[in-house]
Amino acid sequence: MNLRKAIPLVILVGVLVAGGAAGTERDSIKKESFGKAEGRTVDLYTLTNRNGAEAKITTYGATLVSLKVPDRNGKVDDVVLGFDNIDGYLKGTAFFGATVGRYANRIAKGHFTLNGVEYQLAINNEPNHLHGGVKGFDKDIWSARPLNLKNGVGLALSYLSHDGEEGYPGSLSVSVTYTLTNNNELKISYAATTDKDTIINLTHHSYFNLAGQGNGDILNHQLMINSDRFTPTDAGSIPTGELRSVQGTPFDFRQPTAIGARIDQDDEQLKLGKGYDHNYVLNGPTGTMRKAAQVFESTSGRTMEVWTTEPGVQLYTGNFLDGAKGKSGKVYQFRNGFCLETQHFPDSPNKPKFPSTVLRKGRSFRSSTIYKFSTG
Repeated sequence: MNLRKAIPLVILVGVLVAGGAAGTERDSIKKESFGKAEGRTVDLYTLTNRNGAEAKITTYGATLVSLKVPDRNGKVDDVVLGFDNIDGYLKGTAFFGATVGRYANRIAKGHFTLNGVEYQLAINNEPNHLHGGVKGFDKDIWSARPLNLKNGVGLALSYLSHDGEEGYPGSLSVSVTYTLTNNNELKISYAATTDKDTIINLTHHSYFNLAGQGNGDILNHQLMINSDRFTPTDAGSIPTGELRSVQGTPFDFRQPTAIGARIDQDDEQLKLGKGYDHNYVLNGPTGTMRKAAQVFESTSGRTMEVWTTEPGVQLYTGNFLDGAKGKSGKVYQFRNGFCLETQHFPDSPNKPKFPSTVLRKGRSFRSSTIYKFSTG
């Protein structure tokens, strides 16, 4: 992929709106303390749109803590998994709601070559590198700036990843902007520049349950993915390099299908991932905003559409959730949440035929994803 051709990030500067409440005709942004990490203050911002939908975002990991959207009866509920306070995020390893980088997903043995130079990254998912390493973007504190926009409210977060951090070359200046629109869309826009050639792959890692966080498994959610192919993996979850057709496999979600309909079939790839934990090759040109997926949950009537400029999306079905205690005392068990992580493909730096994740000095990385909610 030519990273310069992706949809540009538009930074809109506004003022903080005072007051406002759910269900009123005003957008609002509220800032409060979320605790401390490594002796530094962590903030929590609450964004509320004119419909009463609400997103809570913390500066720790540029993480989405909560996302409340209405069901078919107008009842607002939280549809993402997470924790009530900073302690859960400091101890947790599931990446609930996190901004993931510098490279999301896996790099085989944490090793790649760029411009003839070999780099060794941190190994934190033996024997591979996962989601940016031991201390990725999800484990540091970002700077934040609230935005009041014409059609909603937003929060712009920024972070400087220094040269050599987790083994990556170049100092990377990165920004992530969340926008909660009055159309009940959560837009996430990424931008980055570097002072040295490097690699980059950013994603958002919320676990969704459209029936409400902690309200059972996600196996009856009806899922559609706009993809004809996926990238099968080896036993270490590293892509083999093949782009395999979904036709005739349990990975075919081109028509709406219950997530649990085929998840336990006798299939080698499902056994390796203990369910779905695979990258899908999205149809349509990379760099253009197009529909990647759609999910419907019948008890609430909620539908979530996923739109992105990225070439792929990782479907993960919470196969390693094991009873973590989350928000409001809810317990997150096996397959109680699903992820749709828009991304470049795993291990792309070692797969020349995959879309490139190289960001050159003097050029800009830009990417956008939208999670859009409605009822029916």
